[in-house]
Amino acid sequence: MKLKKKNLGILLIILSAFCFALMNMFVRLSGDLPTPEKGFFRNLIAFVFALVIMLKDRRDFHFQKKNLPLLIGRSLAGTLGVLGNFYAVDRLALGDASILNKMSPFFAVAFSLIFLKERLKLTQALILFGAFIGAMFVVKPSFANAELFPSICGFAGGAAAGAAYAMVRALGKRGEKGSFIVLFFSGFSCLSMVPLMLFSFKPFTPYQLLMLVLAGLSAAGGQFSITAAYTCAPAREISIYDYSQIIFASGLGFFVFADIPDPFSLIGYLIIVAMAFVMFIYNQKKE
Repeated sequence: MKLKKKNLGILLIILSAFCFALMNMFVRLSGDLPTPEKGFFRNLIAFVFALVIMLKDRRDFHFQKKNLPLLIGRSLAGTLGVLGNFYAVDRLALGDASILNKMSPFFAVAFSLIFLKERLKLTQALILFGAFIGAMFVVKPSFANAELFPSICGFAGGAAAGAAYAMVRALGKRGEKGSFIVLFFSGFSCLSMVPLMLFSFKPFTPYQLLMLVLAGLSAAGGQFSITAAYTCAPAREISIYDYSQIIFASGLGFFVFADIPDPFSLIGYLIIVAMAFVMFIYNQKKE
């Protein structure tokens, strides 16, 4: 029975990886719309889904006042993570943008020092350093690199997402429900993007609206799938399969946009996935 649940968890987390790869593809297919508009629609659909779930389960909308700073911090970091990722998706190879966003689990470990007071072991520090080196192969920090700024934005987006995940874990330990955290984040993110949208609003075509809706639905599918996956099996047993998103993103990027990662990016992919595998083995032995 336990093996069946683990296998189901693996299938669900692979499904979530595919959904998030689709989300990035649809975001890019939505064309030259400003990044805040894309982020707004992505989080608006997530807000609707979270609201429906809370109403269906008849959950209240109260939260502990002491958790408000963490809720705001998580929402701000999550918003910056979405903006950084979407900005990179529009300007980089899909695989590059996805691997930079997948730096978030490593940053989550680092930010746990701040929000959870967890000590960073030497092995964890070396893994984080290795992942950072891998990211530098993708970013290629050089003034000769025309894609340097979007690469930095993608890297910063992954860092912000990592901070958000650490705060989600802290909120969970304080008793806040996951559906309310998603609802608060989505609502906060939509509201915070309204001024940016008004400043740079660009009318969208019916096709672009369809792509944005599909991006939002894909994101919701990914969120629900990954949540269900972690209810079937612990993260230490299945988290490594989340990196299958890199395969999906690279495949979609090649077939839809003719993206071909350069040799340095491919080396970066291998290093980051290798560090994720080492972290996966380390967590299993630790348990």
